[in-house]
Amino acid sequence: MTAVPPPPGRMLRVGGVPLHVLCEGSGPVCVLSPGLGMGWFDWEPVVPLLAPYRTVVRFDRPGLGFSAPAAEPPTAAAEAARIAGVLDALGLGGPATVVGHSLAGFHAEAFARLYPERTAGLVLVDASVEENARPAPAPALRAAAARARGRAYAAAGLPRALGPALRRLTVRASSVRGADPVPDDLVRRTYGTGRVVRALLMENARYWDVAAEVESLRAERPFPPVPVTVLAAATGSGSWLERRRLARQRALATLLDGRFESVAPAGHLMMYDRPGVVAGAVLAVTSVAA
Repeated sequence: MTAVPPPPGRMLRVGGVPLHVLCEGSGPVCVLSPGLGMGWFDWEPVVPLLAPYRTVVRFDRPGLGFSAPAAEPPTAAAEAARIAGVLDALGLGGPATVVGHSLAGFHAEAFARLYPERTAGLVLVDASVEENARPAPAPALRAAAARARGRAYAAAGLPRALGPALRRLTVRASSVRGADPVPDDLVRRTYGTGRVVRALLMENARYWDVAAEVESLRAERPFPPVPVTVLAAATGSGSWLERRRLARQRALATLLDGRFESVAPAGHLMMYDRPGVVAGAVLAVTSVAA
């Protein structure tokens, strides 16, 4: 039997949950947080561009990648506290630049509003934007339904049979490169498990609740005076849908008094399509903060 290699990072207990955490490089700290259902490896093209100049922290949210599942459904405040807890577990107490992709843009903004003294800046990479978000009804029932679906899918063997293929299809549809660079064995070890599928379903089930929570934080907690860059992906099609997406991203930058940049050609997975642009935005924000 071939030995299964251990996770490349460390397993650190944060908030009672064993999390898979990687810390590389040296210098000012930046935290890279990927989108819904994604893992530490989705930042792999960006890290070599940052590590010579920054301490780069990546971690898998509960249930994703190699992290253990959490008992409670995700919230914006809990994810902000998780970022702070990861930094504490690594002994990194100073301010950090937080980079949030897609759904994790909510987590990054929540971190800045709840931990302003620990925030050096934000880079939002094609972040989720929902105006006037309201929580969906029956959150407890939706969470229970997500858990039940995850158990049923696992019992039927669907994660092993379909999970890796669905991961590949999603990446190809979300990147102008048209290919998933993550090795096959790593995709199978993560997306072929019921644990990751359950976490993905739970993040999706709580999406609107997290969006609404951030909306409430905007009314309750002022945004700190730190540099913000909003990177918006554009394929260059010029379609109505693309223009609307860019307008929403521009509005987010205005809301946070940040810099807006349209990045083309790039799909939603900008870290694959334009890693140099993402790294450049991080380096620019942290140099300003320093």
